[in-house]
Amino acid sequence: MTVLTGDCRKEMPWHAPYDLIIADPPYGDTSLAWDRQVEGWLALARAALKPSGSLWVFGSLRSFMATAGQFSEAGLRYAQEIVWEKQNGTGFHADRFKRVHELAVQFYPVESAWRDVYNEVQITPDAVARTVRRKRRPPHTGRIDAGHYVSYDGGPRLMRSVIPLRNCHGRAIHPTEKPVALLEILIRTSCPEGGLVSDWFAGSGAVGEACRLIGRRYIGCEIDPAMAERARARLASLLPFGSGRSP
Repeated sequence: MTVLTGDCRKEMPWHAPYDLIIADPPYGDTSLAWDRQVEGWLALARAALKPSGSLWVFGSLRSFMATAGQFSEAGLRYAQEIVWEKQNGTGFHADRFKRVHELAVQFYPVESAWRDVYNEVQITPDAVARTVRRKRRPPHTGRIDAGHYVSYDGGPRLMRSVIPLRNCHGRAIHPTEKPVALLEILIRTSCPEGGLVSDWFAGSGAVGEACRLIGRRYIGCEIDPAMAERARARLASLLPFGSGRSP
């Protein structure tokens, strides 16, 4: 597991191809000094993917609307999205609702067919639903026998596209850190066991922790040297869970 220090546009193409790229770039929603959109990385990311690979990008709806053309110009096609629902959130002075969600949107190269892109269907832990239904209308108005009712156990259900998980406030290393549990879901869905995950805006290394826990290889890149060092320390402190196959 490796965390590089530098500009992802210069460092990450050298380690391709990747089974999966996860990116949490600056959204460009605020006036903060670090919140500036990074130009040119999308085309490099698409070129670094395997034909069966895909790209998950975090962002706000505002940021995706502002950059929609850049995805198509880079040769990326929209696949699907999930909504991460937080237990609390933030807001701007002009907002009418408190912001308690972020988006993660999946893209894949236009030259690939969606059926050939790696996907492992995720189901929810509470996938078995118990329902009680009446088999047939009772033929009388007297005692309704138990035989007129039957219980069915439902089969596995697809994980819902709205995923409620607590954010990392109070324990985060990076100010925009994503929950490891959420990242695990994206990685399990879109990267085979033992595959290589690329994290182009690594921050505190949360994606790397998720990869270590579920047996995927990992390469991240962080432009802030101090944060990159903290990410390396985070990953070094983890026990080798999962398959243990990591560079």
